[in-house]
Amino acid sequence: MTTKRCVLAAMMMLATFVVAGCALVPGKPKAEERWVAPAQITDFNQLYSQNCAGCHGTVGRLGSAPPLNDPLYLAVANADALREVTAKGVAGTAMPAFAEQSGGSLTDKQIDALVEGMRSQWGRPNDFKDVALPPYSLQDAIKSGLGPGDTQRGATVFATYCAQCHGADGRGGAVGGSVVNPNFLALASDQSLRTTTIVGRPDLGKPDWRANVPGHPMSPKDISDVVAWLISQRGNSSSPGRDSADSKVSSTKVADGLKRE
Repeated sequence: MTTKRCVLAAMMMLATFVVAGCALVPGKPKAEERWVAPAQITDFNQLYSQNCAGCHGTVGRLGSAPPLNDPLYLAVANADALREVTAKGVAGTAMPAFAEQSGGSLTDKQIDALVEGMRSQWGRPNDFKDVALPPYSLQDAIKSGLGPGDTQRGATVFATYCAQCHGADGRGGAVGGSVVNPNFLALASDQSLRTTTIVGRPDLGKPDWRANVPGHPMSPKDISDVVAWLISQRGNSSSPGRDSADSKVSSTKVADGLKRE
């Protein structure tokens, strides 16, 4: 019996050494280096790099699309709005739907990780706790009793707050590019025009709704009206924008961005 026990103990010790040794095999990847199925990735930085950085910039700025690393934008657009546009995209634009149920490749958990990561890493809600933020969407504005926007009044608002950069007719000025060019308006969704009017384009030097005219911020109605006017320019074939060689404005000056969001 004693001999059998000794043999059994020796075998158990040997098995222990073998198992322990497997963890030390040269070339074996560490746990954090092992392959992970794409649907199991929930790290914000990895998800953002793989799905968003190509358009919105490697650190959320200076991409072809509007910046996401913008505390004001993240204060105006709540988590539900961010989740919706990430999941469903914007139809007819370069912004795709990322949710699996919409034909994308991301799970609901991954979309939540993206939204929570943007807000936690780039948001600064305390900076705006005493700021009366305009309604993010037209639907929110209508619910607030502001109406859908008046195009005629919008023309006056444009002359007051926008013409000094974008020109009296919106075809471009010394600082800003054309905002009535049909190619630009074909790329810019209604919400993109509204968002840019509210939060500006800090990466391109365009001020937000408070600073177009120093000391005279745009009212929520001003915002809805000027956006209505901009939208109405899509059908205006007499507003092609300046395109002669000596009057082109660099695309970096087109403060409303190059892609719908």
